Amino acid sequence: MKRVMIGILGGTFDPIHNGHLRMARDMYDQRLLSKVLFIPTGHPPHRDEPQASAKDRLEMVRLAVEYKPGFELDDREIKRDGVNYTVDTLTELRAELGEKTGLSLLLGMDAFLGLPTWHEWQRLFDLVHIVVARRAGKSLKTAEMSAELAAQWQQRKAIKLPLTPAGTIVEFAMRPVDISATQIRELLHEKQSVEGMVPYSVLNYILQNHLYE
Repeated sequence: MKRVMIGILGGTFDPIHNGHLRMARDMYDQRLLSKVLFIPTGHPPHRDEPQASAKDRLEMVRLAVEYKPGFELDDREIKRDGVNYTVDTLTELRAELGEKTGLSLLLGMDAFLGLPTWHEWQRLFDLVHIVVARRAGKSLKTAEMSAELAAQWQQRKAIKLPLTPAGTIVEFAMRPVDISATQIRELLHEKQSVEGMVPYSVLNYILQNHLYE
């Protein structure tokens, strides 16, 4: 029986860029994931409101993932009123997909280190595996973590994604990419090229709709 392991990649996607897609593609191509759900947030609790509207960010993600095998857009957080907490979204997904389906939340290193600031963050381990995309030449060190996070790391770290539905922390070495949404917004504001940093369909949408100017 084939293992089902669904990856979940959330964020403001303001805009979505090739770094996001690289993380998901590397895991999918290595057959670590059955598919990846891209979930743009509506009202993030830990940061300022995105510059682009929810409608524009949703459309950019749709353009970025269409025609890409294994990638799907999930718009539930955009449709939800009020602040979006990751734990609520994952609880919904777990209820929909069942207790036996493997779920993996894909995070960058900075997001992982900030995990203890998230709402009910320790509940995440009952719902998903945490997969941390490691930057080139770097690895997770407990000295960089809060005491609470370091304790979870020591208890839950695994070499690879297990067959269980949830509960571990796994490092994943992705191909090097040095792109950030902040950098892209700044370059666009200065009317400089971001070619190669975002998919062409997304770049065309940005330019046609005068986003980030």
